[in-house]
Order: sequence, then C-alpha cells, then structure tokens
Amino acid sequence: MDIKPLFGLGGVLIAVMTSEFNDQVTAIALVDVRGALGIGHDAGTWIESLYVSAEIVGMAVSPWFAMTFTLRRWTLFAIALCGAASVLIPFSPNVEAIYALRLLQGLAGGMLVPLLMTTAFRVLTPSIRLYGLAVYALTATFTPPLAATVTAFWVDIVHWRFVFLQAVPLCLLAGVLVWYCLDQDQPQYERFRLLDWRGLLLLVIGTGALSTMLYQGDRLDWFNSRLICVLALVSALAIPLLLANEWFHPLPLLKLQLLGRRNLAYGALGLFLFLIIGQSGSTVPLRYLQEVQGYRPLQSNLITLEISVLQIVMLPAMALLLDFKRADSRVVSLVGLGFILSSCIGSSFVTIYWNRDQFYLWQLLQAIGQPMVIMSLLMMSTNTVAGPADGPFVSALINTSRALAEATSAWFLGLIGRWRGALHSDRIIDQVGQDRWRVIQSNGVLPQYPPPLMPDGRPRVPNSLETFSHAVERQVAILSASDTFLILGALTVFLMVVVMTLPIRTMPPRIVFAKH
Repeated sequence: MDIKPLFGLGGVLIAVMTSEFNDQVTAIALVDVRGALGIGHDAGTWIESLYVSAEIVGMAVSPWFAMTFTLRRWTLFAIALCGAASVLIPFSPNVEAIYALRLLQGLAGGMLVPLLMTTAFRVLTPSIRLYGLAVYALTATFTPPLAATVTAFWVDIVHWRFVFLQAVPLCLLAGVLVWYCLDQDQPQYERFRLLDWRGLLLLVIGTGALSTMLYQGDRLDWFNSRLICVLALVSALAIPLLLANEWFHPLPLLKLQLLGRRNLAYGALGLFLFLIIGQSGSTVPLRYLQEVQGYRPLQSNLITLEISVLQIVMLPAMALLLDFKRADSRVVSLVGLGFILSSCIGSSFVTIYWNRDQFYLWQLLQAIGQPMVIMSLLMMSTNTVAGPADGPFVSALINTSRALAEATSAWFLGLIGRWRGALHSDRIIDQVGQDRWRVIQSNGVLPQYPPPLMPDGRPRVPNSLETFSHAVERQVAILSASDTFLILGALTVFLMVVVMTLPIRTMPPRIVFAKH
C-alpha cells in the first residue's frame, strides 16, 4: 500500500484538530479573552454562538463542495480560511470584526471535519478502515478534553493571543501535507447546474436561527424575549422546508433517504446523544472546580487530560477488538455506556469537599467508555456505505448531527442550571428563613428594623449576609452539578435502549467489503 496518502490523511487530521481547538479552547478561555479585548459578558456570548452557527453550515455543505472542487482543493481552501481568520482575531480593531472573523473561522472548522471522514473512506482499504475511524474518533474524544490543558498552557503560562495564534503553525503543517500527499482529481463543475441553492439558503437560515436560539435563549430569558420568539418561528418554518427540499432534490446537500438504513440512522442519533453526554460529562467537573473551588485552568486540566491520554491507547485497542468477527459492536457499545453510566452516578455524589482528586476515578470510567461507544457507532454507521458515491452523503449526515450536538449541549447545560439552580436556591433560602424564625421565636428577640445606617445614609449590610450569599451560591452550584450528572445518566440509559433496538449486527469492514 502506498503510504503517501496516509500522510495526506494525517494533514487533514491536524487541520481538524486545529479547528476543534479553535472552538473548545476559545470557549474555555472566553473570560480571559473578553477581559483582554475589553468585551462585556453579553457581547462575548456571541463569540461562541456565531462560531457554532457557521460550523453547522460548514459541516452540512462541505462534502458537496469537496466532490465539486475536488477533495484536495477544497481541503486546502478550508485550511487557508481557518488559518487566516485565526491569525486576525487577536488584532481585530472592534468587536464587529471579531464576530465576522469568528463566523469565517467556524465555517472553515465545519468544512474541515467532514473532510476527515471523506479522506479516510478514500485512502484506507477495508482491511485497515477501522484504524482510520479511530483517527476520526480522535477529534470527538481526544481533542475536546485536551482543550483544557491547551487553554491552561496558553492563558496561564504563555499569552492569551496564542488561543488563536496556535492555528498558524498547525495549518501550515496541515496544508503542506495535504498539498503534497493527496492526489488531485478532476473537478466536476457541472454539478453547479444542479446546485441546491434553496437547500443552502434554508440551511443557513434554519440552523442559524436554531443554534442562536439555543445559545442565547437562557441569557435573553427565552420566550420573554422578542428575538428568541422570532428565531423560534424562523427555525420552525425553515427546518421542515429544508428537510422537504432535501428529500426531493436530485442532488441534495443532505441525502435523507440514507437514514432508511437502520445503522446509519443509529449513527446520526447515537452520535448526537453521545456527544451531549461526553461533552457535558467533561464540562461539568471543570465548571464545578471553577465555581466552587476557585480553580484556574492550569489547576483543573488534569482531570480532562486523563481522558485525552487514554484515548491514544483505547481507540486503537477498540479498532483491534472490533476487527474480530465474534465481537458484536452493539455489545461493545453497551459495555462502554455502562462505564459512562457508572461515571455519571459516581460523580453525582459530589459535595463541597470534592476537589480535583475525587474526579479522577469517575473520569477514568469516562475515558474507558467513550472509545468503546464511538468506535462501535462509527463502524456500524460507515459500514452502510455501499459505494464511493455514498461516502460524502454519509459524512454530511453524521457530521451535521455532530455539529447540532454542540449547540444542544450548551442549551442542555443552561437549562439544567437554570431550572435546578432556581429550585435549589429557593429551597435553601426558604429553609434558612424558617430556621431563623424558629430561633427568633425561641429567644424572644426580633431583628432590628429599620436596619442601622452607615454615616453616608446607606443601610449597613453585615458581612455575614455577603458570606451567606456566597455560601448559597456554592451550594446551588454543587447541587446543580449533582443533578446534571444524574440527568446525563438517564440520557445514557436512553441511549442504551436505542442501541438495543435500532442498529443491527454488522461485521468488520474487511469482511463486509470483501463481498463486493
């Protein structure tokens, strides 16, 4: 086998990991970035929101344009766009320029991710395809947890600008590998005659409105905001029209008919749920350590670094295991989900005394379970690719589901925090008020009213009130984190039910494709 295309695949992998860092590292370092650029909280929320909205569009359209312009040319274009947008962001003159560059950066990142799967389909023979899927899985289970460590290195040790400038050397290396190692095909510009321009327009409008609503809804108080109501109406109209258009179009961006294959339907749904569980399972411990224990990224990154390091061993091991004919990928998925469920249940016992050390065991279970689930899922879904023509369409469906999961995960965590946080806060304050009233009744002492005044006429607020408020906030954060882990556990159980009912047994690719 010619190893030159493998270096090309490595170049695409580096580019995709760069795009993941652009997303995840920026999200973790957003407070520091906003402080350095002088951006307020509300304006800063759009930095991540716009990236994800553009990323969804990029993932959906990239396979179509790669077939039209050729894989090599389209990949080089996406790498160049990613690097150019990244290098300009830290030197932007105003927040509007940052928004525009983040849109371009998200679009480039979204375009790159499907190209990794498309390249793997193209350059890997069936005998080693599972190891190519392990390479793709790195971007889902290795890169996001590693982002916390990368953030800590740039923000706490080097300089915040490298949150963005890190993309420059990586994009250069990726571009060189793709330029010299991927073969050049003949472009198919005649496909533009059948360009699905209605689908493209509906995709931009519908998914953009939906992702923005999910990201900004909690901040804007959901349907008490006119903007959120408009976005909800737009997405409710545009997305059904998009699905109908894609179903009947002769050359669609998303070939929905492929979802009639049970394993591919499981791949799209399963990856969506798995990423919500996996990303939330890593985000909640970091948030707890930051809000309750006051950790900086440099202090908390080791719990997610544990997941990343183990992926280097676990993903090839899972590829080797699934290559055996007797290994049922559905059983492997169930065992992996069992590890993840145990992690969620164990982490739900979090208390105010927990620090980084208490999370190591439960994150270890996440690190073992995640590659078992993702590798089995990818094998089952990609084995549905009957020929080269189906590869880009399968990649588009799988990766669009992946992009939507990120926006949904942000909404999901915000919903739990708002719902359960408000409930716990009310209960704690109510309980404290009842206890205080019982003490007053038993002692016969009433609180001083009106409260004593300071020399400048302002009410004197005792220090104990500030201490009490801080204690309530910490306790609410702890209880909300515990609830989040339990809800993630319930979502894991639901995914286990899906695994047992939706996909069918499939053999390793070397056996499946040997028959064709």
